[in-house]
Amino acid sequence: MKKAVLVTGANSGIGLALCERLLCQDAEIQLCLACRNMQRAEAARTALLVSHSDAHITLLHLDVGSVSSVLKAAQEVKMRYNRLDSLYLNAGIMPNPQVDIKALLKGLFSSKVIHMFATAEGLLTQHDHVNSDGLQEVFATNLFGHFLLVRELEPVLCQPGHTSRLIWTSSSNARRTTFSLSDIQHQKGAEPYSSSKYASDLLSLALNRHYNDQGLYSSVVCPGLVMTNLTYGILPSFFWTLIMPVMWLIRVFTNTFTLTPYNGAEALIWLFLQNPESLDPRAKYHSLTSGFGNNYTQPRKMDIDEDMSEALYEQLLELESKVRKKVKKEEEDPRVHEQYLHQTE
Repeated sequence: MKKAVLVTGANSGIGLALCERLLCQDAEIQLCLACRNMQRAEAARTALLVSHSDAHITLLHLDVGSVSSVLKAAQEVKMRYNRLDSLYLNAGIMPNPQVDIKALLKGLFSSKVIHMFATAEGLLTQHDHVNSDGLQEVFATNLFGHFLLVRELEPVLCQPGHTSRLIWTSSSNARRTTFSLSDIQHQKGAEPYSSSKYASDLLSLALNRHYNDQGLYSSVVCPGLVMTNLTYGILPSFFWTLIMPVMWLIRVFTNTFTLTPYNGAEALIWLFLQNPESLDPRAKYHSLTSGFGNNYTQPRKMDIDEDMSEALYEQLLELESKVRKKVKKEEEDPRVHEQYLHQTE
């Protein structure tokens, strides 16, 4: 049977590069591009078909930051597929990034320049806001929407005698210090992106604990420092023009500067080829590129623990229950949602 693979955030950057590499690896897969912008999704599909004219590529409208969109998309997936072999949880946002220019300039001429670019520690903050579902936007898009999608797709992901995999696109910016169980949506902090990525690391561990006996396995990937639309949005274009030669030079001395989406997708495609049962649930699989341009994957232990991951999982289940009740009320009486929108204006 042909493998069915769904990739969120597939219309550009690492997601699109992953789709290209998946088709090069297995031209027979049923590939679904799950995207928020359908015009860009169609452009991505057209581009992929240029080099893979016989490929089976479908599109799915999915905004993982919207509960209603996730629920609707999940129903569509269950109608299309009897089984889903791989689900790449790749979509993510970093809204309104703010860079500490003084720290950036200081870091450029210090021994910590590689660490600074690789993790953005002490360098990057974001201004988050509440979405129409009453959730913090970064949390909803980067974590909760994907969690809800997994829960909804259990019938096609968890089947007797078959293994399926979840693969999260995390980040080297995922830091324990930015996450708190008392504020999982990061309402009180200024680094929601880092918090959401650390939360995805924790959640992956919990998902393995709860789903491995049903044949579903979860892994986490760090693509390295990749130049994508998300990255370019952090600083003005002229600044990137100035520092890119420095970054290419630094790449000679570090393997975490993958720089291109193709290189960043290395660990994502490597995991596609592995037996999920043999993987370490506590490892993050890093895409790395040597100074000579050779790509490879390396597992590194994550700074996570069982108790914290389980506590997060329980909180997400509680939030899911609340969200579902809210959706049900809105379906029964649309005025409930209209009143909420009026209150948040």
